[in-house]
Amino acid sequence: MRASASGSSGSSGWRPEGEHEVRGHTFRDEGGGSSDEAAAPPPPPAVKPPRVTWRKLTFLPVVLIAVLLATWLWFEQADLDALTRNALSNGQVTKALWQHIQLTVISTFFVLVIAIPLGVLLTRRMFRRATPAAMALANMGQATPAIGLLALLVIWLGIGRRAALIGIIAYAVLPVLSNTIAGLKANDPTLLEAARGIGMSPPGVLTRVELPLAVPLILAGVRTALVLNVGTATLATFGGGGGLGVLITTGITSQRMPVLVVGSVLTVVLALLVDWLASLAELLLRPRGLEAGP
Repeated sequence: MRASASGSSGSSGWRPEGEHEVRGHTFRDEGGGSSDEAAAPPPPPAVKPPRVTWRKLTFLPVVLIAVLLATWLWFEQADLDALTRNALSNGQVTKALWQHIQLTVISTFFVLVIAIPLGVLLTRRMFRRATPAAMALANMGQATPAIGLLALLVIWLGIGRRAALIGIIAYAVLPVLSNTIAGLKANDPTLLEAARGIGMSPPGVLTRVELPLAVPLILAGVRTALVLNVGTATLATFGGGGGLGVLITTGITSQRMPVLVVGSVLTVVLALLVDWLASLAELLLRPRGLEAGP
């Protein structure tokens, strides 16, 4: 507090807020402000930026549309011979694209069904000793050259989509499995102990605490697996599984550049589109509690 000489304010009954008199001297409390300052409204809360921006939503799709449009314009002015027209007519391109999408979706579904529950199981106390063996097996699936793995599966299972799907699944299990294990192991033990302390059952701790905290890492593994599946599905043609690889191999063996360009461009566009959709899902499915503050 600071003292000031007593004046007219000392004799009058009115005093400013925070000021008082002791033995003829007037004192004012430090930091004592007026009622207007005390009644000032709090600052408005900071507005969090949106999860998905317009640039994120529009940039890559516009680029992909431009690539497809440029490819179409090139075909319009290209001189196509009879063999090229035969390879690209009668819905052959649409059929190959649809087969490729089917291979990607089905293989990714089975990768998720296998890898995520297995990753959860391997982080439980009873099954932790099996983690090195499971990871070694998953590493073998990806370390083996995809075309060699597919050839072995064709010898064992015969030509058809089944052999191609098993090869794609074996090749894409590792990123989802390793990210699931890493995400669950990275959880703070004090949070898990607190959840058990308030009476949560083990399944409740897993579904309401552990898995939500591990979602970002798991989604990153799923995104990687999706892109791997799109690329590996081009090899399904060697096992009779169809897909865009049919157009690529036809263009190479017959030395028809337009056929090769169609298969290659569609494969690249599909891979980038899948990666873009997975990145949006990664942003939208991330729990809000894990977002960094402004």
